Amino acid sequence: MKNRLEEIRKSRGIRQEELASALGVSRQTIGSLENGRYNPSILLAFKLARYFGMQIEEIFIYEEDEG
Repeated sequence: MKNRLEEIRKSRGIRQEELASALGVSRQTIGSLENGRYNPSILLAFKLARYFGMQIEEIFIYEEDEG
């Protein structure tokens, strides 16, 4: 799953540490999300969407496997 988290966060001038603190997660979690090494729980995805005032689908892009 891809995401636009880093792009959105930077466009609003928010540091990883600030976002992590607001969501109750570590800065490393935010970094891992942005680098695509970690997919969020549904609860964290909702928290991110609410924090930015967006829909989950505006932040996270689900791509089904072709086959």
